[in-house]
Amino acid sequence: MSEKETVRVSVCMATYNGQDYVAEQIASILDQLSPDDELIVVDDASKDATTDVVRSINDPRIILLPSRENRGYVASFEKAIAASRGAYIMLSDQDDVWIPGRLDKLLKSLQTKAFAASNFTVFGGPANKLQKVQLKEADSRRWLSNLVTTWIGIRPYYGCTMAFRADAKRLILPFPSFLTETHDQWIAIVANLNRDMAHVESATVARRLHDQNTTPKSRRPVSVIIRARIMLLRAFFVALSRKLQTR
Repeated sequence: MSEKETVRVSVCMATYNGQDYVAEQIASILDQLSPDDELIVVDDASKDATTDVVRSINDPRIILLPSRENRGYVASFEKAIAASRGAYIMLSDQDDVWIPGRLDKLLKSLQTKAFAASNFTVFGGPANKLQKVQLKEADSRRWLSNLVTTWIGIRPYYGCTMAFRADAKRLILPFPSFLTETHDQWIAIVANLNRDMAHVESATVARRLHDQNTTPKSRRPVSVIIRARIMLLRAFFVALSRKLQTR
């Protein structure tokens, strides 16, 4: 694809030591992409053969951006989003599987809203209580409730289910410098603060449950929860400032 050609969809994936699962995930993504789409893979200095696996797929739609040092998944997603060229951007974890129809369902929602988030299924183990909570389409317009429940940590916004239009990057990037986790909740705050989030009730991705998942599997210590809530509160004010600046 030449630089002058228009990219329709950019899929942004962050990888780290994902050699066991990344090929299956990439295959499920490429099956839904057109020749005019791209898959940007930012590898966070994996210590295993993840980058070799990605290179071996040898598809011109894949853009591999290996990092020299490990900076964490938040920085990896930020780098991938910044490098994206598509009119529509979708986020992807390295170890899930896209359900057929995901791309079309999210693109449909992005015709009316700048952001979209769907539900998901799980495999590889039983879902916990939080993973069983579902987004409801009717809650899309309840932006204030969505903001509060995102801050509390009970609204099921996961990066692997999210998509947004390219013009929303001006509100998302750069990520707040203090953001060390939950890039997905940062994006959800931006989306709901701007009253531009669409909930897709269908499950569009199957999340693989395994020992290396970054999502916490049990309740975290109170001190960690408090620090996370303070971080998200700070993120809210960053998002508010950007909203006011773009008026």
